[in-house]
Amino acid sequence: MRAFRVAYDGRPYHGFQRQPDVPTVEDAIFDACRALGVCDDDEEPTDYAAAGRTDAGVSALAQTVAFDCPDWCTPRALNSELPGTVRAWAAADAPDDFHARHRPTRREYVYDLHAPTERFDDDRAKAAFDACRGDHDFHNLTPDDHGTVRSIDGGLTRDGDFLLVRVEAGGFARELVRRLVSLVRAVGSGAAPLSKVDDALGPDHLDGPEGIAPAPPTPLLLTAVDYPEVEFDVDAMAAESAAAAFEERALADRIGWRVGSRIREGVERAGDARRVGDGEDRG
Repeated sequence: MRAFRVAYDGRPYHGFQRQPDVPTVEDAIFDACRALGVCDDDEEPTDYAAAGRTDAGVSALAQTVAFDCPDWCTPRALNSELPGTVRAWAAADAPDDFHARHRPTRREYVYDLHAPTERFDDDRAKAAFDACRGDHDFHNLTPDDHGTVRSIDGGLTRDGDFLLVRVEAGGFARELVRRLVSLVRAVGSGAAPLSKVDDALGPDHLDGPEGIAPAPPTPLLLTAVDYPEVEFDVDAMAAESAAAAFEERALADRIGWRVGSRIREGVERAGDARRVGDGEDRG
């Protein structure tokens, strides 16, 4: 039994868990294992399990998968068959009864919430988040109808125009982090009063316009999954490969942002010129 740390850009995928007829991160991992001969065609590796099932568009730094495989099946070996959007970067020998999903003592997500200070109140946002810390029934922050009682912790950190929302727990109900972010954003922006948190954590179901929809998935990152009994060794070459792959994608995003900004500025200038021209014609 070996466990692997896997990072991925979730944007090209319809979530982590395998689904029929759409690309998923798990499909990419299984395809790599089949190409290496770790498992047979149309099969998954023996005793396979994953730490979490991130939604479509959600990315990961420390997703963890574990399965039976030979010693030569290293992060470097997996990366030789994985796409550039999915990279293994560390591995560990695990006990025979190890289960990647059932054994974590802590999981952590970070959400990059775009919240410029000129139209966002950090103190209100932090008060909303702090009210959600500890043990609560989060039935209004998940579509699940069971397993909604959770204990969460974390905090908010200002980083320029972004507020980093860090949420940790032993496990998460579906969409809990993204709906929590929506609640924090609504309170911090003034779109909802702080009492909205009490309503969300109360016994009554919030439906329709009063309900809390999930925030967009792409700013969400699975950053940590802790297993006290397993010590991961970083594969230096695999980690270097992963850093290079994600730096390339980060550069492409920065270039896209610059191009988009230039288009926006050009359209705004054209609009301003048209308004000035219209004014001169009327004068």
